[in-house]
Amino acid sequence: MAEAVLDEWEIALRVKTEELKKCQEEKGVTSCTQCEKLLECELRDAYVKAVYDSMNKGTGGGFEF
Repeated sequence: MAEAVLDEWEIALRVKTEELKKCQEEKGVTSCTQCEKLLECELRDAYVKAVYDSMNKGTGGGFEF
């Protein structure tokens, strides 16, 4: 099975995911919603941005449901 080639957006997402998981482990939580800094967390904001960017590959736009 061939390994998928990651683009810059997927690489950034993986980095932010690992940073977020490390922070959760350090704080002893399994979810950001359990953290007292949820609404003011720059790391989580950067992760959310990385998720969004990986979905739209940096083309911008808004979330549309």
